[in-house]
Amino acid sequence: MSSILPIKVLSVNISEKKGTIKKPVPSIHLNEFGVETDAHAGSWHRQVSLLGIESIRKFADQAKREVAFGEFAENISTEGIVLYELAPLDRLKVGETELEVTQIGKKCHGTGCAIYNEVGNCVMPKEGIFARVLKDGDVKSGDTIVLQRKKFKVMVITLSDRASRGEYDDLSGPAIIRHLDTFFSDNRWLCEIDYQLIPDDTDKLKALLTIAGTKHFDMVFTTGGTGIGPHDNTPEVAKLFIDKEIPGIMEAIRMKFGVEKPNALLSRGVAGLMGETFVYVLPGSVKAISEYMGEIMKTLRHLVFMHKGIDVH
Repeated sequence: MSSILPIKVLSVNISEKKGTIKKPVPSIHLNEFGVETDAHAGSWHRQVSLLGIESIRKFADQAKREVAFGEFAENISTEGIVLYELAPLDRLKVGETELEVTQIGKKCHGTGCAIYNEVGNCVMPKEGIFARVLKDGDVKSGDTIVLQRKKFKVMVITLSDRASRGEYDDLSGPAIIRHLDTFFSDNRWLCEIDYQLIPDDTDKLKALLTIAGTKHFDMVFTTGGTGIGPHDNTPEVAKLFIDKEIPGIMEAIRMKFGVEKPNALLSRGVAGLMGETFVYVLPGSVKAISEYMGEIMKTLRHLVFMHKGIDVH
């Protein structure tokens, strides 16, 4: 995401009571709870609110009046970036502080909001964003803002003796990648995928899982080796690395597709957390990949937020 104008702070604003407009102040201090002395500070994910002048001007044109900084209850008024096009987990270095975006927009307070009561509308629910404080410090008008987009690192591993020897093309690994491309695009997240094709070799799999953990990959997806053949050991290897298993998703998938196709119940796929890395062990067929990834994608965004401590219930 690029910007022609420099990204900067135009105003910092505080209110002592929720549901009221905020007043501009010379500077604000951010700590582990948010904006010091502000009503919205606390141990939660919406510690700091931000709204762009671009949104403020658009609303002012609609309302046919000037709108002051803080009227939408934003802590930080910005210029030079379309805030609502960011994604949760993007980071903003603001002056000497660092923020992590946790939410885009919110539910409108309706009649509990001062600006809504005046003009019957409010821009904050659609175009404002919320963040939590990662690094303490002071913020003031004129401070620069540096955007750091969240980029997920994902490893996709296909285990197949024949495909690794070139006897046929691997179709399952690329199928996983297509699902991931759609998922990350839909969530406006960047993603870097490391694709690996290896034989059904436990030592090679252990080595790749070790690399994924030490290099802080966000996710690992494997395909192949979930049956009961002599070389089908992917679940056993993965379980050696998984610290917290997430059994529900795989159990639900087996039951959903096993109702009509009992053979689906024979898959031994597992899922869990390896340190800070999610691991999904999937079957080797393209059809199974479509079924498994279709269900996994339904919960993956929520799982990411849970892991990051962002309460979006």
